[in-house]
Amino acid sequence: MAAEPTHARAGRPSSHSEAMEDYAKAIYALSQRRGGPVGTSELAERLGVTPSTASAMVKRLGEQGLVSHQLYRGVTLTPAGEKVALEVIRHHRLLEAYLSEVLGMPWDRVHEEAEVLEHYISEDLESLIAAKLGEPSHDPHGDPIPGPDLEPLLEDGSRSLADVEAGAVVTLTRVSDSDPAMLRYLSERGITPGARLEILEREPFEGPLLVRTEGATHALSGVLAARMRVIG
Repeated sequence: MAAEPTHARAGRPSSHSEAMEDYAKAIYALSQRRGGPVGTSELAERLGVTPSTASAMVKRLGEQGLVSHQLYRGVTLTPAGEKVALEVIRHHRLLEAYLSEVLGMPWDRVHEEAEVLEHYISEDLESLIAAKLGEPSHDPHGDPIPGPDLEPLLEDGSRSLADVEAGAVVTLTRVSDSDPAMLRYLSERGITPGARLEILEREPFEGPLLVRTEGATHALSGVLAARMRVIG
């Protein structure tokens, strides 16, 4: 996780530390996944810190008016905190798209680079990147990019590939960007957002799925399928 000192950023009104931005982004992601308040221990696990460290930062975020914390219920972003999270997410995903589309960086490497750069680009640079890319709506992994108005992201109606029944034909929309090896595995098999997948067979107890795409058949583990979102 990034270091904590506060620093000025040219062209940006925010003076929140990198750590605060990381926490806001993590709270947003977890709340989107579970549809409610986020537990401190859950937040600590995602960020790789101790529960006491997470609790201390949650207290600081509360003092800044970025979160509300209800005992035994969890942490929720305030409207101000949500804007901080969405701004960082917009920077991150625009950077991923720029690194991939303009610089030709493989999609399994862009996440790590964007994690560092997302805290430092100015609003002017953000606008230039967005314009250069034609105001993209999604990053290379299929995740939606918040607009410049930083409105909350809408649900896309997708579901986990792990929940799809055998015989279904679906379209891959999003893939988790947290595991480079997983992304390389999928890329080598031509399985990227937009791919049509026919579910041929699925083993029970989180076993592998056998899928066909572009005439080729591939086995996808239960863990991998759970990190893939599809529609159809």
